[in-house]
Amino acid sequence: MTVRRSTFPSVRTALLVTTHALTGSRTRRSLALMGAGIRAEWRIYILAIGASALFGGLTVAVSQVLGAVTDSIVVPAVNLETPVGRAWIGGAALAAVGLGLALSVAARRIFAGIGVANLQANHRRAVTARYLELPMSWHRAHPTGQLLSNVSSDVEAATGVFNPLPFALGVCVMIGIAAVALFNLDVWLAVAALSVLPIAVLVNLVFQKYMSPAITLAQQLRAEVADVAHESFEAALLVKALGTEEREEARFAERTAALRAANVRVGTVRAFFDPIIEFLPPLGTLLVLVVGTFRVQAGAVETGEVVSAAYLLTMMAVPVRAFGWVLGELPRGVVGYERISQVLDARGALTLGTRPLPSEHEAAGLAVRLEGVGVRVPTATGDVHLLSGIDLDIAAGETVAVVGSTGAGKTTLVSLLSRLSDPSEGRVLLDGADVRDVLARDLTGTVAFASQTTFIFEDTIRGNITLADDDDPTRPSDAEVWAALELARVADVVRALPLGLDAPLGESGANLSGGQRQRVALARALVRRPRLLVLDDATSAVDPEVEQGILAGLRAGTGTTVVMVAYRMSSVSLADRVVHVESGRVVDTGPAHELLDRDAGFRDLALAYQREAARREGDA
Repeated sequence: MTVRRSTFPSVRTALLVTTHALTGSRTRRSLALMGAGIRAEWRIYILAIGASALFGGLTVAVSQVLGAVTDSIVVPAVNLETPVGRAWIGGAALAAVGLGLALSVAARRIFAGIGVANLQANHRRAVTARYLELPMSWHRAHPTGQLLSNVSSDVEAATGVFNPLPFALGVCVMIGIAAVALFNLDVWLAVAALSVLPIAVLVNLVFQKYMSPAITLAQQLRAEVADVAHESFEAALLVKALGTEEREEARFAERTAALRAANVRVGTVRAFFDPIIEFLPPLGTLLVLVVGTFRVQAGAVETGEVVSAAYLLTMMAVPVRAFGWVLGELPRGVVGYERISQVLDARGALTLGTRPLPSEHEAAGLAVRLEGVGVRVPTATGDVHLLSGIDLDIAAGETVAVVGSTGAGKTTLVSLLSRLSDPSEGRVLLDGADVRDVLARDLTGTVAFASQTTFIFEDTIRGNITLADDDDPTRPSDAEVWAALELARVADVVRALPLGLDAPLGESGANLSGGQRQRVALARALVRRPRLLVLDDATSAVDPEVEQGILAGLRAGTGTTVVMVAYRMSSVSLADRVVHVESGRVVDTGPAHELLDRDAGFRDLALAYQREAARREGDA
């Protein structure tokens, strides 16, 4: 894993990382995953591993105390030779060590839990931040369910190994001390006790071979199930209206059945692994007792030493199980992290600009210029050109309508103005500044974008318009919100609501009509007093009379430059100029009445627009 900073991803360090992907063999990737996680929260894990190491040392101490108590108290007690006072001393010693064990277990679990929670938070912040950085073209290629899975089940999978890991690492101290103690007791007892460790390593190698592909399939199917469920929920109205409930149920059942089969496969592999790991410590204990019996008969060791060795090996079942938990979680952790790294390493994020917009014309609209702009999208069969050779000048304060047939490139063109994506060639200039060089806060503060597809948050009217917290000093005032609502022709609707600006809106604005949602979204853009307003068919659900009132209000407003994708001739006629786009190129530009005279394609388009407007009115 090549990184400039050896940490798990976070919002602060995400841009410093060359690649997050794990590389090398399965073992190397597993070690890299664990190392990166521990380095990311090293302070917490020092405490967790330290508490676990203390547990390991105290566990060995218990065996030593138990052995000493057996030889000095229990065996003499059989011959009625044990003084009562010495029995109390032995009991107190065992109680003190037991209390230390309890405290070390509590400390280890607390710190390990904090570490896992921190790692999951870092993952989720980093993935979400990357989602926001990546362009819309990337999001269109990745289903929503997949994205939800990345920040939920994949994060949990990637960090699951860090719950048992501090325990496993800490009890290495137990293994080391135990090995020394066993060899001090008797070499043959030590060999018998430690013979189970190579078997555990061999079992893990076989386990990893079968578990990795099984868990990979299960994680992918989790994402697919989430995606199908999300589509069904989002399309609930369509499903109900067309009566396709059975089809959706069958589609979901198919994916869940595949996920069930994958999970059963994972469980089956785990079912063979866990019993073997659980069986190894008792097997070692049995070997110790058998070997110890012969060694006692030979007079090489005392009975208490055999008891101490047997107890020690019994307690070593704990570290063996801990390693089993770690080894069981590692395949899932590696798969989950690799799925996350695909997002973090995704290419195409827009580089942040550093240049402020010129401020000498802050009160006026932005002047827009496109110079040789082209947009191409790579495909398996070669590049597809969405735009080619676009040269266009839009004066400050001008209202321009972009028209064209479906697939002509209108949305691609206007999305460049608010930098939802960057051109493959050429430049987009705002007041002479390349949008790629402009500071993000200047761009979002002066350019507003509203699309045909509106999103309403489950918040109040005020919250949906301002998109700001109550304590945000830059939050628009109520007077500014009402002014934006008036301009969007939706103020009367808000006044009719029982709580006005404080009226809560349901999920996705379910208690508003389609046209009302579009006007609320338009007010959200207008409240920012943009110098450039980009409308991508943002009034398609609004009746023509209201739409004309909105556009007329924009023209008579503060001189904002307006670029709109329009489908109604009533809207087009209100524009100062029309830009006719076909096949990714500008065919003609000029006032609507001039294009009707000289542009046959625009005349056909105008007739089609009139027919479409009549159809929409009929539907309404």
